Amino acid sequence: MRKLVPVTIAAVLSVAALGVFGGAGSPALGDFPSDMPNGVKDPCRTPKTAKNLLCPDLRIAKPSEMYLDRMAVPGRAVLRATNDIRSRGLGPMELRGRRDHGFSMNVTQAIKRRAGGYALFPTQGRLRFFTVGYRWGGSYWKVRNPLSFELWRINAAGKKTRMVRTGPKQFYCFRDLERTNPSPRSPAEEVYPACNQNPKVRNVTLGTSIGWSDIYPSTYHLQWIDVTGLRGCFAYVLHLDPGNVLFETDKKNNYSQRVVRLPWRGYDRRGC
Repeated sequence: MRKLVPVTIAAVLSVAALGVFGGAGSPALGDFPSDMPNGVKDPCRTPKTAKNLLCPDLRIAKPSEMYLDRMAVPGRAVLRATNDIRSRGLGPMELRGRRDHGFSMNVTQAIKRRAGGYALFPTQGRLRFFTVGYRWGGSYWKVRNPLSFELWRINAAGKKTRMVRTGPKQFYCFRDLERTNPSPRSPAEEVYPACNQNPKVRNVTLGTSIGWSDIYPSTYHLQWIDVTGLRGCFAYVLHLDPGNVLFETDKKNNYSQRVVRLPWRGYDRRGC
């Protein structure tokens, strides 16, 4: 079998040297085409490499268990929602962090080879030792920006026209919390446990197995968008990997949404 050649840090830096990561006229990180996370070819959507890999595919369920909260931020109204990040690919989403600064780590994505073992691909992802408060368990090593909460204004045809608000949440664990799609390829027991809470570790591994989900309930820390003063119809959008830094088979299923009427008075069966 032909030997795989992982993407190297040098390869990423060579792209940066060409001005891809910044400067006048160059795109922002999230502006790369969906088949070029980090500004390099995605091995999961490059035929020569993908055929030898068991690539992950993350999907996001519609926002659910929504309710208006006037207590989270004094004087503001925030609309809370549960998110369900689902792992549905040929292999798990596995991220390996290595400390390189204070309380942060760089991230290498580990993708299973069909022949066994893992191929390792450096990413522009980051981990951070992030505090969510005593009520939610304290501090954890979490992934930066794997999911964003976005509120879009929509027109009469239901088409999104302009993003007007975003949620404050930036850090998430990847873990096996609930087995939401059992299958022969899905492990019966969790492989990736709760995120590490040791501030002294040098390396951590986070991930979500095939058929499992990492779910954050609407009651959890920062699971909301501020909707104070807004009126009309909007799309409450959950957007996976908004910075386009993870390798996976499909980016088209990285969005989900629910149309909501504001001011919020509960789910409106009439729609907008």
